[in-house]
Amino acid sequence: MRVTVAKYGMFRFDDRIAVAVSGGKDSISLLRVLVKMERFRPKASLVAVTVDEGIKGYRDEAMKIAAAYCGNLGIEHHVVSFKELYGFTLDELVAGKRLKGESGLTSCAYCGVLRRRALNVAAREVHATKIATAHTLDDEVQTILLNIFHGDVLRLAKEKPVTDEVHERFVPKVKPFCEVPERESALYAYVKRVPFQSTPCPYASEALRNDIRVMLNRVEEKHAGTKFTIFNAIERIRPAFNGVAKNSHYEECVVCGEPASHGLCKVCQMLREVG
Repeated sequence: MRVTVAKYGMFRFDDRIAVAVSGGKDSISLLRVLVKMERFRPKASLVAVTVDEGIKGYRDEAMKIAAAYCGNLGIEHHVVSFKELYGFTLDELVAGKRLKGESGLTSCAYCGVLRRRALNVAAREVHATKIATAHTLDDEVQTILLNIFHGDVLRLAKEKPVTDEVHERFVPKVKPFCEVPERESALYAYVKRVPFQSTPCPYASEALRNDIRVMLNRVEEKHAGTKFTIFNAIERIRPAFNGVAKNSHYEECVVCGEPASHGLCKVCQMLREVG
């Protein structure tokens, strides 16, 4: 991981880093590693940020684990919730859509957009200069294929180990685990006896990402190194995407004032659909 951090120049000596801690093995492991690294950088600081989507029987356990571990490490822990930001939990959103008989976007699609906004808002609230997420190599390759399957070239250009500073209200994201296979992250958590939530999200099976995960694991089992090959291939051709990302224009959303590529941001579009 240290090599990855250095290769992409992820941190400055005086960064205030908001570590996205969900309570799962990857995020807890990342927090543990960054705490050790931060000891040698006295001008840097860490704060853990957890997004509470409001998933009964799932997020409650993860929140307790995250809070307890942050307490043990002496790390400030900041929580932001869907209920607080949007007026409803993810469970309530899903229940409302099902009662209306609506179809189309999956629960994960809504959650992904709303989580990204919540995490960015939380990072601004704690005055962070960087957001560190625990996306592993597996997560990155799954995202690459998802964006290809959706034909989303812009997201393919924007989703990378260190995001560009495209707007002052977007806190840059870094992914220190982007070259670490998920199995290695899990092994680290078990060896170091890191407490984490192992129960999968109840909505995960609805997502296309789940099918891609299964497919990739099968291919990797037969052809070891496939995940690294895909990741490195995208990194080599990434300069060709830079023009697409740089040409993207952001303005203020007419409803919430957050950055938007059009008059209405994606979050407000979703909230209007379910309102």
